[in-house]
Amino acid sequence: MDTSIAPSAAQDSAGRLKAFRAELTRQKLDGFIVLHSDEHQGEYLPPRAERLAWLTGFTGSAGLAIVLAKEAAIFVDGRYTLQVRDQCDGRLYMFQHVSDEPPAAWIKDHLPKKARLGFDPWLMTPGQVNRFRAASEKAGGALVAVKTNPIDAVWSDQPAAPISPAFVHEARFAGKPSREKRRAVAKTLERDSIDAAVLSAPDSICWLLNIRGGDVPYSPLVLCFAVLHADATLDLFIDSRKLTPAVEKHLGKQVRVHGLDSMGAALDKLGTGKKTVRVSLDATPAWIYDRLTAAKARIAPGPDPCQDPKAEKTAIELDGMRAAHRRDGAALCRFLAWIEKEAPKGGVTEISAAATLEAFRREGEHFRGLSFPTISGAGANGAIVHYKVTAKTNKPLKTDSLYLVDSGAQYLDGTTDVTRTVAIGNPTAAMREHVTRVLKGHIALGSARFPRGTTGSQLDILARRALWDAGLDYDHGTGHGVGHFLNVHEGPQRISKAPNTVALKPGMVISNEPGYYKTGAYGIRIENLVAVTPVEQTTGEKDLLAFETLTLAPIDLNLVESKLLSRQEKDWLNAYHERVRKTIAPLVDAKTAHWLKAATRPIN
Repeated sequence: MDTSIAPSAAQDSAGRLKAFRAELTRQKLDGFIVLHSDEHQGEYLPPRAERLAWLTGFTGSAGLAIVLAKEAAIFVDGRYTLQVRDQCDGRLYMFQHVSDEPPAAWIKDHLPKKARLGFDPWLMTPGQVNRFRAASEKAGGALVAVKTNPIDAVWSDQPAAPISPAFVHEARFAGKPSREKRRAVAKTLERDSIDAAVLSAPDSICWLLNIRGGDVPYSPLVLCFAVLHADATLDLFIDSRKLTPAVEKHLGKQVRVHGLDSMGAALDKLGTGKKTVRVSLDATPAWIYDRLTAAKARIAPGPDPCQDPKAEKTAIELDGMRAAHRRDGAALCRFLAWIEKEAPKGGVTEISAAATLEAFRREGEHFRGLSFPTISGAGANGAIVHYKVTAKTNKPLKTDSLYLVDSGAQYLDGTTDVTRTVAIGNPTAAMREHVTRVLKGHIALGSARFPRGTTGSQLDILARRALWDAGLDYDHGTGHGVGHFLNVHEGPQRISKAPNTVALKPGMVISNEPGYYKTGAYGIRIENLVAVTPVEQTTGEKDLLAFETLTLAPIDLNLVESKLLSRQEKDWLNAYHERVRKTIAPLVDAKTAHWLKAATRPIN
């Protein structure tokens, strides 16, 4: 994310909001919905699309604002309730928890009668449009699509669209040739009597075509659109400046390349040809849906057909993920050894710690950058779930406190994401109890066996039970899907309280990350990535699945209260630490290996 946007936005929020409202008046609008999104519904946006950050100063990866003539509100989830108050002016915006008072409910209560509430159809999905339209109509108003985003009209120095060169993701990493992937996905379309599918998610297109790029921070994506046909040919809509001769040769004749301005005509052609077109109502821009509808195409609502096969990693992709996690684990162990030695001396800060960890990772083979901004939170800053350190908030790692570091990297053979909570000095009894309860949940989920067809929402309670027993909880999901050298947050699988119908399947990679956050004091999270694997068994009536832990890094034993762990939990932790030690020790220097031996000592 381009953090250069945020400080200036915070300094001039009132002026920007005033100019924005003036533009709304000029466009005959009484309000506008400002989303944290781009045309592809991505989490990490190119600088040009950081409209919410430019207007409000809020730089979180999820949120939205609703601006009316005389009032405005900004909506965030539990990860950002503290951050939004730090970054946004409470005199200008009401702060709303997206679950406690959803935007649609707020619109119903606050939108004046006969008001015209604007939205950008490129930045909102058909599903979102339907929800916001219903809320607007209940309030007696109307939801109105705009041709020109009013923020773009007043953002005088808005960055240009990215044109980073694409590159071929080699077969030794990708696992399957692009042609084979296209044929397999096309067969699913043909099976469902669908002529074509619109692909607007760059991770789907990059996976399908075995290409990668650098159009957004932290994810190796090429921003583009595509239409996959049932005959396995594909129309790719992209700024041609991104395509090198090597990529053009790689794509081959079955991939027809067009400029972005040609997409409207291509959608019209699908309509005039009476084609049946798969469209994801929760991921495709409303502009595309409306264009197809106007052209009389037969819309077949359904999920992006690439999402499931992309999530179910091949044997080659899983081997790559394992290799990436070995190298990543070596870097993280070097960092944890360094923290233990240097932090008690003083002088280590959140920023210097994050920089040191990145430097260790950069030495690893196939490293291509971080997979998200490192969350480096000392003391109370660790309680901010998606904390992002700045020069203003930077804290030293003080003795007798907790330090939370959530970090990850992009490697050509895999994507990593790991969180560890570390004691600096002597932890309190409360710290040890809270960490141990989080660890109990982590172990319960990580060691689970479950029948095929089980969803993440059915497993979520395993990670929370030990916290619930003590009247504690955390306000975020327990697990998110992870891509293979793609997005660090990637569906369709997830583990959370929220109901979902996506069954966990072999090959899926997902995080296991329960936590606990004591506002104003400290934050705790223990996160490993795990892969869903079949269980070999000779008894029982159901085919079972389990989790293979991919992440390899010690859990701070100074924070573990062993008397709170059962014998089975101790055995799990000891076995995990033995595996970490045997795998990582040969990959690090002698001093780190010596530290690792102590850090992974068995507990009784």
